[in-house]
Amino acid sequence: MNQEKVLELRKWMQKNEVDLAYVSDASHIGYFSGFDSNPMERVLALFIPLEKDPFLFAPGLEVEDAKASSFEYDVVGYLDSQDPFSIIVDEIKKRYGSPKKIALEKNQLVLDRYLRLTEAFPSADFSADLTPLVQELQLYKTEEECQRLIEAGSTADLAFEIGFRHVKPGVTEEEIVAEIEYELKKKGIKQMSFPTEVLAGPNAASPHGTPGKNTCKENELVLFDLGTIVNGYCSDATRTVACGKPTDHQRDIYNIVLEAHMAALNAVKPGVTCGQLDKLARDVIESRGYGEYFNHRLGHGIGTTIHEFPQIVGGNDLEVKEGMCFSIEPGIYLPNDVGVRIEDCVFVTKDGCIPFTKTSKELTIL
Repeated sequence: MNQEKVLELRKWMQKNEVDLAYVSDASHIGYFSGFDSNPMERVLALFIPLEKDPFLFAPGLEVEDAKASSFEYDVVGYLDSQDPFSIIVDEIKKRYGSPKKIALEKNQLVLDRYLRLTEAFPSADFSADLTPLVQELQLYKTEEECQRLIEAGSTADLAFEIGFRHVKPGVTEEEIVAEIEYELKKKGIKQMSFPTEVLAGPNAASPHGTPGKNTCKENELVLFDLGTIVNGYCSDATRTVACGKPTDHQRDIYNIVLEAHMAALNAVKPGVTCGQLDKLARDVIESRGYGEYFNHRLGHGIGTTIHEFPQIVGGNDLEVKEGMCFSIEPGIYLPNDVGVRIEDCVFVTKDGCIPFTKTSKELTIL
């Protein structure tokens, strides 16, 4: 149990007169409780009262794992044949009576589960939203959290090294993905933080493309976007490399993206706004005539999930502060031609930032 974060949560609950907090997002449950799980369609929930002990509600097949985690309070389970919310309601009433105000994660809780709660506690106030608080708590990483992100970044570097070794004409995108994930698993790295992207030639012009039977070809670029999970924390990084000698056009696109990436990266420090960082990178790309082909935000926060608060996007006046962690990932995507993206996630220091990944950003020719 992350007692420091739970204490902050309870301070917020007291200030907002909340009796009970219902944490429903699986990654946030792991963040507070120390138990990491992907329940899929099953119900996983963490209930934290203002004063009494919390309890974790988990599918029956995960109860023993939850008890073996760092969560030191009661774990309540249910079978697939049972109605989970009947058990949840009974447990809440038995432990806490009838809470007058229950805080929810409004950006995550599905409507069916919300309705079950409101039916069970018709006089309760459900106006309190946990989402902004969780975002604020996750915004600044501790030294321990940063160490886990550094470790995840080093395994992403290893994944690049493996993938680059397999880039050669005739090898398919999905074959390279398979080699990366197989080699990582042999080294004990069990989980990627998102589906690995290896996109060759024109396929890389789709920012979120899906690797397939498309093969690497001579004189084309290959985009790698990948990440791993280490001790519950994610890495996320992108590199674009050349299979054989790149054309002048490809090299030009690459150099523009690299310039944009470095312009933003070198500007990261406390006091600059998220919107200013986006503009710095975007101005470089727009000045070369490719503005319409940089069609996503510059970056996003990272931690226990790959997309956390804040967004590094135009118009966001949130000031960067020491301890924040986020990505810098400009790109240019020319349909049926070429796609280039360069990404590092960074930790903000008192006078700059430190990337979690170290793989070279010079155009690597394989």
